[in-house]
Amino acid sequence: MNLNLKDKVVIVTGGAAGIGRATVDAFRSEGATVISWDLPEVDVTKTDVVNRAAEAVIAEHGRIDVIVNNAGIVRDSQLVKWKDGEVVAMMDDATFDAVINVNLKGVFACTRAVVPHMIRNGGGVVLNASSIVGLYGNFGQTNYAATKAGVISFTKTWARELGKFNIRVNCVAPGFIATDMVKAMPQKVLDTMCAKTPLAKLGEPLDIANAYVWLASDAAKFVHGTVLSVDGGLVMGT
Repeated sequence: MNLNLKDKVVIVTGGAAGIGRATVDAFRSEGATVISWDLPEVDVTKTDVVNRAAEAVIAEHGRIDVIVNNAGIVRDSQLVKWKDGEVVAMMDDATFDAVINVNLKGVFACTRAVVPHMIRNGGGVVLNASSIVGLYGNFGQTNYAATKAGVISFTKTWARELGKFNIRVNCVAPGFIATDMVKAMPQKVLDTMCAKTPLAKLGEPLDIANAYVWLASDAAKFVHGTVLSVDGGLVMGT
């Protein structure tokens, strides 16, 4: 396949660890120039910081070909926890807002910052990180599931708006992936994750990274506005 990624300029948000780190490495292995946006240097919730970071990439490299909006956080809590006839806990505003700001506003801010440069350059690729929970929800993840569903809507909307500029927009919906954070969970939890997945195992960060590389490449040049589930069949099995 002709990936045609050599010397492409790629931004990966949240590129310091986990799936982001694997994505940085995967693009570099294809010869791309990769810039990682991560804390503390780049806070995706700060639009002025993001705009300056995009301008810095243009100043140094002259173009932005691909952005992978991978940065995200999790702050789980039930909407309302009820016990013995009364409320014992709720998801508070700070918990809700933190996830919305990073996972939704951050994707918006970063994409808005780079798209004008892509248009001027004749095209580009926007790739967004959704999740299987954005497709079917998840207990205790009101905030996270909402952002991942929102990212799917971003993808569909921007695909309609930006296709005429030769900018392809797609998103990836990972299932249970064996990042360091996940692997630190109790073995019982990991066993449950595997049991829920038809392939009966966790995915690896590189599985998601490879999906991003393929979607960014010329091998996927007619793939636009789609949600690619990389989940070992988990959505099918729910």
